[in-house]
Amino acid sequence: MSENKTHVTAVALAYHHAETAIPKVVAKGRGVTAQEIIRRARESGIYVHESVELVALLMQVNLDERIPSQLYIAVAELLAWLYYLEQEKNSVNPSSGPGNQYTTQSRTPE
Repeated sequence: MSENKTHVTAVALAYHHAETAIPKVVAKGRGVTAQEIIRRARESGIYVHESVELVALLMQVNLDERIPSQLYIAVAELLAWLYYLEQEKNSVNPSSGPGNQYTTQSRTPE
């Protein structure tokens, strides 16, 4: 897929288990805004997950709001997988701390 034939959408979630048990939307956008969210996430070492379905649902959540209960299972599964990846990474590089943010994106033809 070439960039000029692709519409990019991105949503960034934050999860701080010490503050709340529910992740919240901290950034979202389409096009250039989405590309900037993804670029900043990658530069910061935040995992970027690609899921058209999950992004479509998360785009409906307002900024700084917690995800709705209907998305708990999908996001919990993703967070569990990310936790596993962090544990694997930390076993190789013990100086890495646990992550608490991720960005999910979609690329769909226009």
